[in-house]
Amino acid sequence: MFDPMHLLSIWLDPWISSLTIVGLWIALVLGLAEWIARQDGFSQEIPRKIVHIGTGNVILWAWWLHTPPELGLLASLIFCGVTLLSYRLPILASVSGVGRQSWGTFFYALSIGLLMLGFWRPALPQFAVIGVLIMTWGDGLAALIGQRYGTHGYQLWGIQKTWEGSLTMLIVSFLITWGILGLVYGAQLPMFLLIAIAAIVSLWATALESLSRFGLDNLTVPLGSAALCFGCITWAIAR
Repeated sequence: MFDPMHLLSIWLDPWISSLTIVGLWIALVLGLAEWIARQDGFSQEIPRKIVHIGTGNVILWAWWLHTPPELGLLASLIFCGVTLLSYRLPILASVSGVGRQSWGTFFYALSIGLLMLGFWRPALPQFAVIGVLIMTWGDGLAALIGQRYGTHGYQLWGIQKTWEGSLTMLIVSFLITWGILGLVYGAQLPMFLLIAIAAIVSLWATALESLSRFGLDNLTVPLGSAALCFGCITWAIAR
């Protein structure tokens, strides 16, 4: 007999709902990136950044859906394995770096798993979300702006960057950190303190992004930003 309540109970299971929604979201992002890649007049970097930014937003779905951390870790391990294979086989071409040799895709998947491992079970997912979104939106937009509009370059230890890209990283990281901290701690901590913490975290994230090479920023930026933000908030609450 058809039992709608049984179907509803299955859907409300966090594993089922997370797999369904996250799977649909990733399919949408990859489909859009593939469509853009087939169009004329677009840089090869555009589809890659669509995937870089879009897939990182699964951390928001995981947060809202209360996705079990075991599922996040499993997905991270699977994608780490797939990316390692991609360095030997012609797969994941749409997310491979353009014009550079990089481990960025591997570190991208690894960092999401490590952040969920570190912050999900202690019921502190907001710090994992901050770290991942700074990596996806901050780093992703910084690369696009820097490549498209960057005319003022600088170099640190052989790493070429642009001031336009770094400024984008700084602003986006600040807005992400301030927005999430305000949402979670706005009723508990004064706004000026949240702004100060967001400024510190965004400066740190920008420095890490500027000093990392070979795709290592996909590990240093999210982990470093999340750890510093957690430390600052812990201090602010305890003071």
